Amino acid sequence: MLPFFRKNKKSITTFFPDNYVDIHSHLLPDIDDGSKSFEESAVLIKRLSNYGIKNFVVTPHIMDGVWNNTPQIINQKLFELTNYLKTQEIYDIKIRAAAEYMIDANFEILLNKKELLTIKNKYLLIELSYFNPPINLKEIIFNIQIAGYQPILAHPERYTFYHSNYKEYFKLKELGCLFQLNLLSLSQHYVSKITKIAEQLLKDNLIDFTGTDTHNNHHLDVLETINNKKLLKLVTPVLENNAQLL
Repeated sequence: MLPFFRKNKKSITTFFPDNYVDIHSHLLPDIDDGSKSFEESAVLIKRLSNYGIKNFVVTPHIMDGVWNNTPQIINQKLFELTNYLKTQEIYDIKIRAAAEYMIDANFEILLNKKELLTIKNKYLLIELSYFNPPINLKEIIFNIQIAGYQPILAHPERYTFYHSNYKEYFKLKELGCLFQLNLLSLSQHYVSKITKIAEQLLKDNLIDFTGTDTHNNHHLDVLETINNKKLLKLVTPVLENNAQLL
């Protein structure tokens, strides 16, 4: 009797539309906790390109006292990376720079000065502490909008303080905050509760955009394991939304 071979399931890496824009990644080298070198950045970009992702908005952290990046530092590093990719004959991609802003005291200073890097025009990627949200978060979101920006909250599924108070997600959406799902949250990279919340957010149509949040090769190894049909069916339409940020 011939052995039974299980047909391999398709990975999420085969589902990216041609015009997909990865709006959350840490591909700029030696600038935060992401890529450590130009060589590593090139390897990561090649792998992502093989998945069909040709458009990137790199988003290094800006976090007071930890990652004190500025638009000048980020843009200079982008310039250097772009030149390095040319030496590696990598021409078929487009990379722009924004940032992932921690909502801290320094952020409010930057907001007042309007010294911010956006994903496209007014779209601003923000993140929260994993311990607890700012007491004045609603006021900050309002101030972001008053300043002419559209806030996109990075990986809302990872803020465990909202897991037992799920209605807070709806409140944030009502305030005008958009949500960006980390695709890694559809894997077993984080705790199972995060995957469950990610699934629920997708079911409730609360997710606006997605991103790989790539920091290293391990993240892409994990990305290739995402093959749950139910989750892929939920996330596939959302992948198309990223094209509007070209």
